[in-house]
Amino acid sequence: MNKVKARVYVTLKTSVLDPQGQTIRAALKGLGHAGIEEVRQGKYFEISYSEGEDLDAIAREVLSNPVIEDYRIETLA
Repeated sequence: MNKVKARVYVTLKTSVLDPQGQTIRAALKGLGHAGIEEVRQGKYFEISYSEGEDLDAIAREVLSNPVIEDYRIETLA
């Protein structure tokens, strides 16, 4: 089977408060970066897998919490 690489980005849904992002934004403003309006933090996974794996199911069921997080899969060439 062919190997495939993908990146999975997991972020909090926009309706969910992101206290870590707020803390980062406050720190940036304190360092003089007054133009920073919002910071949202997330997780990043780079995965190498065999064709046929259901990466969408893995991202939905294992890598993210679908109640509060969204995910995006980017397949690499």
